[in-house]
Amino acid sequence: MKHNKKSLLSVALLISVTVFFTVGLILGGRVSSVEAAQNLEAASPNVFLGPDTIQTIVKQAGPAVVKIETETQIQNNGDPFLNNPFFRDFFGEQYKRKPGLTKALGSGFIISKDGYIVTNNHVVAGAAKIHAYLTNRKEPYAAKLIGSDEQLDLAIVKIDAGDDLPSLEFGDSNKLEVGSWVIAIGNPYGLDHTVTVGVISAKGRPLTINENQFTDLLQTDASINPGNSGGPLINLQGKVIGINTAINAQAQGIGFAIPSSTVTQVVDQLINEGKVIRPWLGIYMQPITKELANYFGLQEPEGVLISAVAESSPAQKAGLKRGDIVLEYNKKKMSDPDRLKKEVSNAKIGDEVVVLIYRDGKTIFVPIKIAER
Repeated sequence: MKHNKKSLLSVALLISVTVFFTVGLILGGRVSSVEAAQNLEAASPNVFLGPDTIQTIVKQAGPAVVKIETETQIQNNGDPFLNNPFFRDFFGEQYKRKPGLTKALGSGFIISKDGYIVTNNHVVAGAAKIHAYLTNRKEPYAAKLIGSDEQLDLAIVKIDAGDDLPSLEFGDSNKLEVGSWVIAIGNPYGLDHTVTVGVISAKGRPLTINENQFTDLLQTDASINPGNSGGPLINLQGKVIGINTAINAQAQGIGFAIPSSTVTQVVDQLINEGKVIRPWLGIYMQPITKELANYFGLQEPEGVLISAVAESSPAQKAGLKRGDIVLEYNKKKMSDPDRLKKEVSNAKIGDEVVVLIYRDGKTIFVPIKIAER
């Protein structure tokens, strides 16, 4: 087959253009990938995990994590015989109850340059002395309890160590997804600044800890052990998205943290008021079942049944009674107790609210003034 010079020139030109175009696509693709990676990393730090990501975050965040040591006064050594006066009198003075101190360890992290520290309430509750150890100093700082809340298991303590301390910022735990990478830093078993890495295993976990009922805990497989309590759970942006607070003793790799969305709502109250101020209606509730709806004469299960009213509560002062059914709260239909509880928790002290009550086959509007619990 013969080819003229013009044809060969056209083929060569076509090949050149194709190669140039292909190389351009490859190079362009690389540039686009880099840009995309940067954009995605800015939007979601969990997408790309580089070889130096963890160590960089730990270096930046580590100095703001503190070891907390407490001393608590105790009255006896727990021997049941010491509660029996016969044994105390018979065996003499050496068997009488003797006060003493017990020490405990936990973790915390600095949230302001002037020394405010977040930790768990159970770490510092009842402590006669609280000490905070920073990485840049061998001797501890004396810490003062500023505010605490047993229900949320949160506490704020403060140290006086100057005005330029390393601190951590809170991230938004609401933006977390299951599978997001997280880093736990703390002092398990007194081992300073132990780092563990894992992912968010689940969100919104309900859990009962020391008779406190939590409804919205983060679950993680980042190892959390005794001593980690109060330490930060950090995302790949180096921000705190949880407070490590509990472990499952019957399982491995199951730990729980209080989400930052809960903590940030009450930090200012703990610092300024020393406690969490909670709006209060003062009723005990249960959902309306089909059987209850039939019993009370409702056409369908709706509203929330008041099973009891607390003494001297806003509800009692407003005239609410046991057996009343709350159909609406400020014109919002109430379908279950959790919905009503959430609405009340979002109210401010002194707010005037109106509830629609079903009582004895009739509906009535009842104004109530929200008070502090």
